[in-house]
Amino acid sequence: MKKLTSLLLCAAMLLSFSSVFASDNLNPGEARAVIGANLSDAQIEQVYELFGISRGDAPELKVTNAEERTYLEGLVSDAVIGTQSISCVYLEILPEGSGLEIAVYNLNWCTQEMFINAVVTAGIYDARIIVAAPYEVSGTAALTGIYKAYEDISGEQLDDIAKLIGAHELVITAEIAEAVGSFDAAQIVNELKLILSETTGMPDAELRERILIIAKDYDVSLTDGQIAQLIELCRSLEGLSSSELQQKVEHVQNTVRKLAEAKETVSVITETVRGIVDAISGFIDRVVSLFTRK
Repeated sequence: MKKLTSLLLCAAMLLSFSSVFASDNLNPGEARAVIGANLSDAQIEQVYELFGISRGDAPELKVTNAEERTYLEGLVSDAVIGTQSISCVYLEILPEGSGLEIAVYNLNWCTQEMFINAVVTAGIYDARIIVAAPYEVSGTAALTGIYKAYEDISGEQLDDIAKLIGAHELVITAEIAEAVGSFDAAQIVNELKLILSETTGMPDAELRERILIIAKDYDVSLTDGQIAQLIELCRSLEGLSSSELQQKVEHVQNTVRKLAEAKETVSVITETVRGIVDAISGFIDRVVSLFTRK
């Protein structure tokens, strides 16, 4: 991990005066489907149902486990990456200024918030993205699929270092999310992106204090290991164009908050329905007992 972080830092310094964001030569409505290479035809049909389109509605690409490892090997364990490419992606370009719309199905490690953060870092914006699998998987292959779809549509390569940093960010956010929740983890990372212009050149000890202040604002306790991960990520991000990244982050903050509010609403509705069902069940049991007494 430390070796990879050092390479990212060195390479990112070369990009400090260049933009990481992709070409504006994109047509709204243009789309791609990227399918995990290890799916059967029946599983592919399941995925297209989750996409809400029919096979053939959009040009189809494949993503392999080897391609996935290009960005994630060394960042996460082999158990998380696996040996097969299962998760799939549908990406559609939206009109300029639309921001990101991301939905996920059957993923047990990567969340919407994490993908939003990572793809913005890599230089992707104004897109509707659906990540899906025919059964529960980590979702790690999907980030590679997102990159592949966007590059195929634009006809240009996203910056390789920005893509690596995006993958690095996805992994760190996911690991911290296991302890504090995906929303808080994503928001803490976003807060760090918003102060990149201040943290450049800031001693690690001072950056550590800033991270602790941000975590306290979200009522989150971070371990020394998690703080060290965030410092490493911050140092990587500092090599990118902070003004452009900040602008994109400010736009997606509302998207992340809406996702959290929607999940909270669903949770409340679920609990309410569960309460109603339990009450009805209890009532039925009592009625049945009246008629079965001897």
